[in-house]
Amino acid sequence: MKPRVFVVDDEELAIKRLVRMLEATERVEIAGTATDPRDAIARITDDIAAVFLDISMPEVDGFGVAHRLPPSTLVIFTTAHDEHALRAFEVNALDYLVKPVRADALSRALDKLARRRGGPRLTSRVGDRTHVVELDRITHFQAEDKLTYAFAGAQSYVVDDTIAGLEERHGADGFFRIHRATLVRLTAIAEMLANPPRVRLRDGSELPVARDRMRALKDVLTG
Repeated sequence: MKPRVFVVDDEELAIKRLVRMLEATERVEIAGTATDPRDAIARITDDIAAVFLDISMPEVDGFGVAHRLPPSTLVIFTTAHDEHALRAFEVNALDYLVKPVRADALSRALDKLARRRGGPRLTSRVGDRTHVVELDRITHFQAEDKLTYAFAGAQSYVVDDTIAGLEERHGADGFFRIHRATLVRLTAIAEMLANPPRVRLRDGSELPVARDRMRALKDVLTG
């Protein structure tokens, strides 16, 4: 089944051009389009795999829309300017395309989408709703008050597993246990800090590291 995608841009011509390019690839199904970001927020449901999302839009910009999308929906930002690239990846965007979008860049973005959809996932159940969270979006897991949370950017999800179980299952996926209550993705670490021992992640957040894990963590990061 082809992934369903949605295109959001306040310029109708930009939408039409990108839709034509997407249809020409025959790799996705166009689930819908919107020029009004508020309309897009209301219409994008969790069965949509990805949103091609313009950044510079009136009233609600692309980042504002991205924060209101279903957690399982991936974001591919499109913009006429490249100064937002760092911020785009800080909110876990799948890709960042500069307009006018080139066919080769679009193909690479669709390759990423295919890999992400085929990668390992976790489920998070809250009430009668189940969210699907791709493992490679998660920066760390943390246990607190008898619950285990998976953190992906500014969002967190309750997962039905223990830190020990997640370590056993995902240690080979690049996660390392830095504390009895914390499992962190190694590539999410920006730096190690002392007094008290902790790591700073690329998103600026800090996590404590057990003193008996500092040496092992340093060896893994520098090995």
